[in-house]
Amino acid sequence: MTHALPLAPASEGPSPARSLASGPVLFARYAYGPNRFGYCGPDDADELLEAGAAGQDRVLRALAQRFEGAYPYLALIARSAGIADPLDRRVVEAYWLGSELLRCVPVSAFGASIDERFRDRVRPTDWRWLATKPIDGAKPVHAFHVLDVFPRVGLIRGGQIDGVLQVMDSCRIRWGRVLDRIGDQLVVSATRLELHEGRLRHGPATIERVQAWRDSTGFIDVPEPGDVVSIHWSWACDRLDPRQLANVIAWTDRQLAIANRTI
Repeated sequence: MTHALPLAPASEGPSPARSLASGPVLFARYAYGPNRFGYCGPDDADELLEAGAAGQDRVLRALAQRFEGAYPYLALIARSAGIADPLDRRVVEAYWLGSELLRCVPVSAFGASIDERFRDRVRPTDWRWLATKPIDGAKPVHAFHVLDVFPRVGLIRGGQIDGVLQVMDSCRIRWGRVLDRIGDQLVVSATRLELHEGRLRHGPATIERVQAWRDSTGFIDVPEPGDVVSIHWSWACDRLDPRQLANVIAWTDRQLAIANRTI
């Protein structure tokens, strides 16, 4: 897999310590990108942005439970790991980026969950390949939902490739190396998905702009050139540390390999 990013400039010293966002705030950082377009969750994108930026956990908890796509995954991960709170930061990070916590989810529990949620919503021919995913090694990470549940239902085979790839690429959690800031946008180097010989893969790195703030309100402080940010629906969600970057790359690659078996 290609994960080309420009090399970061040599550091002049250790990076300043960052306080970790709470679970509800971390959820908002990743959920806001699609929510602002009305694609998932409640029709309260302004409140999600403002409460996320202000760290209003109580408000965010109420909003998060209305994300019918993401919240059941959080509940499954938390239950499997013996964590009482689906919005525990560890659970939220595992869902959006991937982590070892996902290995706590039994194949049988994941299979039962997707059966309950999706079997009646897809054609029997499509359900046959979706039902095998937990056995193949899929876990309830966002990349699974993007690459196997959400986009296709036969559309790639039906020839609607460009539109499907664009949606999948926008919906997955991407990563980009910061090159510059222009107003409320960041200039980043990042890769996009492409279909090569009938299989999904990362394309070459290209330069693009992503939104990081709206009227100076956002979820991240001003990143330095060389920092890596996570991206969801062209919105810069968070600065990634090396561990988080390694996780999102590894779990994206894992789910790509699993998805490619049934394209």
